[in-house]
This record gives sequence, structure tokens and C-alpha cells, in this order.
Amino acid sequence: MNETSDFDIRERKRFHFEMTPFRAVITAILSGVFRLLMRLEVVGLENFPLDGPVIVAANHVTNFDVFPMQLSLPRPIFFMGKAELFKNPVMDAVLRNLGAFPVYRGEKDRWARLHAARVLDQGQTLGMFPEGTRSRGRGLGVAKTGTARLAIEKGAPIVPMAIVGTDRFFKHFPRRARVTVSLLPLLLPLPGETPLALTDRLMFALAAGLPPEMRGIYAEIPEGFRDEHQAVRN
Repeated sequence: MNETSDFDIRERKRFHFEMTPFRAVITAILSGVFRLLMRLEVVGLENFPLDGPVIVAANHVTNFDVFPMQLSLPRPIFFMGKAELFKNPVMDAVLRNLGAFPVYRGEKDRWARLHAARVLDQGQTLGMFPEGTRSRGRGLGVAKTGTARLAIEKGAPIVPMAIVGTDRFFKHFPRRARVTVSLLPLLLPLPGETPLALTDRLMFALAAGLPPEMRGIYAEIPEGFRDEHQAVRN
């Protein structure tokens, strides 16, 4: 569970790197259920690669974000889930079949980082929430550099995904909530770019795809940021 562990019990479990029959059935069921709860609009799908490793990096407002996130894409997403969700053996098996893998938050979870890298090695889609936790409507918070580190390590593109409307689920039921998922132009790590620099570039791009009230600390691009980015590009 940490950097000094010689063996991680998670290595004994089977994690899937493909769309399982169980997952296909559950996804179809969830698609029907969520049609009753939301009117999903997907924008910018042309920015999403149809094959090869890719990281989808989204803002995180509620626990419901993962559903429009997956239902808006033509490829299965593999994503981290907090380890507490995997404690029940039945839920553990279900989540693993749905492409999730556990992460111990608040510590350096070497196994989770390596498994995320394996997802990309398999040419799959890795879903990430760079903030690491829900914003609960307070706007974007300070992002962690894990997403950028993986992108740089694997040379994988990042597609920023702006999700708006999941906080309105059930508020006016039976009226459906309007949920918009915007897939923004993909970002590629630049030669010599640091994880922090790529993280900033990602978050400012993500903020630009969100309404002003959801941009949080990334609402305004600092003076000189574009000049620094251009220097790295050159």
C-alpha cells in the first residue's frame, strides 16, 4: 500500500484491461437508467482518439461524474476508485469487472500508479480527476501532478473533459438534469516539460471549457504563463 511494501495483496487479484461481458451489460443498463435522470449533450467528440493510450482528465464535482464521463465515450474507461469502495468482496468483484482499481488516498500508492501505467501500456483509456477529490461546487481546486507524470512517462495524450450539470441530479426530478460533457483539444507533453508545467497547462485548458463560476483557482491565467509555455515549446 505504500512505497516500501515488498508485496501488495492487490497483485493477487484479477483486473481487466478490456470490456468484459458483465461490463457491457451493466453499461447498457446504466445508459437506460441515466436517460431518465439526464439529457446528455456531448461536445467535441472529434477530439477523442478512437484507439491507442489516452488519459481523459475531468473536473470532479460529484460522485455521479463517472457516469456521463463513460456514457459520452465510445471506448471503455479504466479509472481509480478510493480503496474503501473495494472492502466488500462483492463490490470489489463488481468494480474490478467495471474497469476500476483501488487507490489509497492520502499516501504515495505505488501500486495504483503502476496499475494506471499498465492501463496505458495496454492501449486503453485511463480516466483521471486531477484534483484528486470532489470540488462540491466550489470550483476547480489545486490539481495534483499525477496525471501529468503519467502522460510524460508514457508519452500519452491528455484529453481534458469538462463536465457540467451532475450537481443537479434529482434536484428537479422527474425533470431530467441537463448534463454537458465537453471534450477539449488534446494535449501532448512537450519536450522538457515538467509535470507541474503540464498540470498547469491542463487545468487552464480545462477551466476554459467550464462556466466562469466553476473555474475556481484556474479562472485567470497568470501573467507570463503563455510566454513560459512558448519557451518550453521552442
